[in-house]
Amino acid sequence: MNIELRHLRALAAIGDAGTITGAAAELRISQPALSRTLDQLERRVGGTLVERTTRSLRLTETGRRLCEQAHRILAELDEALAEARSGARPLRVGFAWAALGAYTVPLLRDWRRAHPDTPAEVHRLDDPETALRRGEVDVAFLRTEPADDGALITVPLYEEPRLAAVCEGDPLAGRAAVELADLAGRTIALCATASTTTAELWPTERRPRTTVEVTNVDEWLTVIATGEAVGVTAEATGHTHPHPGVRYVPITDAPHITVRAARRRDPHPEGGAFIERALHVIA
Repeated sequence: MNIELRHLRALAAIGDAGTITGAAAELRISQPALSRTLDQLERRVGGTLVERTTRSLRLTETGRRLCEQAHRILAELDEALAEARSGARPLRVGFAWAALGAYTVPLLRDWRRAHPDTPAEVHRLDDPETALRRGEVDVAFLRTEPADDGALITVPLYEEPRLAAVCEGDPLAGRAAVELADLAGRTIALCATASTTTAELWPTERRPRTTVEVTNVDEWLTVIATGEAVGVTAEATGHTHPHPGVRYVPITDAPHITVRAARRRDPHPEGGAFIERALHVIA
């Protein structure tokens, strides 16, 4: 097909930016030049990758899959060049909110002792699964089950309880534990980057009255600390994100969360060993 790196970079930039204008600015080329590169790629692939109208742009399903692979290929190329220049690179570990909670620091210390030549870098990401698929990280800790498409190797690590997060002045803050029904009449803070909590967690007849959407853990903590909402989260959040205005209370009847480690099938050579160390530390 004679696909060149510039074609893959063009599609990856368009997928990330969502516009030709933004992608062209990122690549530092003109919009007409980027459009020509995209047209060449679509002709060589033999199909439409980007649906364009005067007002919007979106990747087709084929375009989305190729964009994901383009990110992975480009990331692997960057990795290979970096290794050629300076030797083996660090192991990059991605997570959304709280990594492994209380296990995180013991794991990183254990890894440092056992593998002093391969430092682990931790990265908090909005979407660690996508970053893993794109090759932007080597291992990801996930609290949702990834798509079963054969691209990832996933290992369950442990089952994690859920906590309610309430304002320090809330009547529930002094309780030893609560039930989901205690929260059903409240406004629930839901975060786009932590999809372990949805309204479906409650029985249909006892769904929360209202929800408020936030975009990150800091916003989530703020709306809870000010009493605007309450939250439901993984136990690790209480360890990693203490807040003077927020109290974490165990929930007795909420299903536990399966915490998973995932890596690609063509991983960093130490990715599997890192997951083995995680299992050892948790055990």
